[in-house]
Amino acid sequence: MEVDTDTNSGDVQSQLQEEYLKSLEQLEEGQLVDGRVIQVTPEQVFIDVGYKSEGKIPISEFSDIPEIGDTVSVILVSKENKHGEVIVSKQKADVKLFWKNLRQAFQDHTPVEGIIEKQVKGGFDVNLGAQVHAFLPISQSSTQKVEKPEGLIGLKSAMLVERIYSDGKVNIVVNRRKCMEEEVSNKQKEFFESTSIGTEITGVVKSFTSFGAFIDLGGFDGLLHINDMSWGHVTRPKDFVKKGQEIKVKVIRIDPEEKRINLSLKHFTDDPWVHFEDKYQINSIVKGRVTKLAEFGAFIELEEGIEGLAHISEFSWVKKIQSPGELLAIGDEVECMILGYDLQAGRVSLGLKQVNANPWTSIQENYPVGTRLTRKVVKITNAGAFIELEEGIDGFLHGDDISWTKKIKHPGSELSLGQELEVMIIAVDRNNRNIKLGIKQLTEDPWRNFAAAYKQGSQVEGEVSSVTEFGVFVKVPGGIEGLIHKSNLSENREESPEDALKRYHAGDKITAVVLELQPEKQKASFSIRDYRKKVQRDEISRYMAEEESGDSTFTLGDILKSKGTATDAETGKETETVKAAETSKVTEKSKVAETSKDTEAGREAVTGKEAGTDQKGEETVTAGEAPSQPENGSGAAS
Repeated sequence: MEVDTDTNSGDVQSQLQEEYLKSLEQLEEGQLVDGRVIQVTPEQVFIDVGYKSEGKIPISEFSDIPEIGDTVSVILVSKENKHGEVIVSKQKADVKLFWKNLRQAFQDHTPVEGIIEKQVKGGFDVNLGAQVHAFLPISQSSTQKVEKPEGLIGLKSAMLVERIYSDGKVNIVVNRRKCMEEEVSNKQKEFFESTSIGTEITGVVKSFTSFGAFIDLGGFDGLLHINDMSWGHVTRPKDFVKKGQEIKVKVIRIDPEEKRINLSLKHFTDDPWVHFEDKYQINSIVKGRVTKLAEFGAFIELEEGIEGLAHISEFSWVKKIQSPGELLAIGDEVECMILGYDLQAGRVSLGLKQVNANPWTSIQENYPVGTRLTRKVVKITNAGAFIELEEGIDGFLHGDDISWTKKIKHPGSELSLGQELEVMIIAVDRNNRNIKLGIKQLTEDPWRNFAAAYKQGSQVEGEVSSVTEFGVFVKVPGGIEGLIHKSNLSENREESPEDALKRYHAGDKITAVVLELQPEKQKASFSIRDYRKKVQRDEISRYMAEEESGDSTFTLGDILKSKGTATDAETGKETETVKAAETSKVTEKSKVAETSKDTEAGREAVTGKEAGTDQKGEETVTAGEAPSQPENGSGAAS
């Protein structure tokens, strides 16, 4: 048995030797073979390639230090050198493998790995391994615009090979962007398939817009809208989240077709509007913080998530607010009243002025008509001036209520801003919020006093204040100013109104009669022509009265002589007046003759006397007549 065993062992050994020799014969120099790491030293790695001796590879040819037992592909450079050693090269094997895999990746459109080593013109230099480098255009280096290229240096990433040769030369170009997009597309597809509304996920704040922030969910983005950051008012997204911050959000909307994802922070808590009516009621006074100002009002936050609008018309009972910024500033704590709300729309109407009583409700009690006040002028307009009665409440002083007699063309000529004035409340309209003031009402109306003293036809003395093309204005007692039209200036028929107007100048003293008076309209007109007529009538009436009584020793001619000399133009007019007087006088005498012959004889004597002086009297009738007293006795004799 022992002999047989030895025989069999010898056969096996011989067989193994034959197979080994055959394998050695199969190894060709330059062949790519796989070897096993059997020893690693600080300087070399020993590889068993199945030959009679081990190959040695410098450790510098390894990017990663191998471990004993690892399989390493090498090129058999020489089966045996002069020292009987096998010469192998990992570096050559890597190059051969690299090009084999690179061509295959290009054909199959599969990614290869590379390290972005440095920035070059237009892009980056990428180390693909095996001492082979490729060019990565900056536009194809990321799915987003690269703002900081240096941030990609040293990055190891998968890339697609877009080109290997150009013009018969090696010119490798890679594309990282397409590889990333394919990867993102796969992840996004998986997200939409596995995620539902309400799912809580984690992402990183990537960028901001005016309407929110984009959250990176692993290569694809979701939108965190500004309205979904908080139930309260959010002015800027950056106030709630920071760029690069990792946050937990809730998915509230998904659209796989549009590939849109909406995220929320506020949905981790309940909607405060659900409990609104438990806390707030209409007409209740609440406190809030001003969060935003607009042209039409201010937004006031009552609590996080509940924000109301106070319209600019609800700011003040009395002040005219042009801009909310005049009264409020962002961040102000204010008291306001709830005027109304809409739960479905999430709106609250607020009022600031309702917190205080409306001063116009008791305005008539606080400022009854007839009250005298001394207040300050705060504004002057073409029509009048505004006088501040109290903060926010002004009264209006119209230009017509400044003076009874003076014509005010512009209130600014009489008043100035800041001037203290004594005024009287003359009208209060609570509904229209209007208070009228007056200065002239502090004194009696001179127009009414004048009207009481001077009736129509009364004689009045005055002074010419101005001359116009249509007449002269005359200032009479009481400061009243009236008009004498040029047609009422002529004293005889031969003188035209224009010529008569030329005889008068400002400052001239005149005597006239009241032609028309309208105190309510503050209008008065006078007449010199009618005054002359009145003087003549009064003189004739006085003469006739004296004749009837028999007390007079003067004839009409004597009276006319006493008037001095008159102009020739006046003579004709006076002659007619005398003749008319004599005719009237004769008629009177005829009536008296029936009752008294003695009286008739006396009057005939007088008539004869008058006839003798008729011609002379006609020449002097209006020369220097003295005007009679006014009917009410208020005038002075000339």
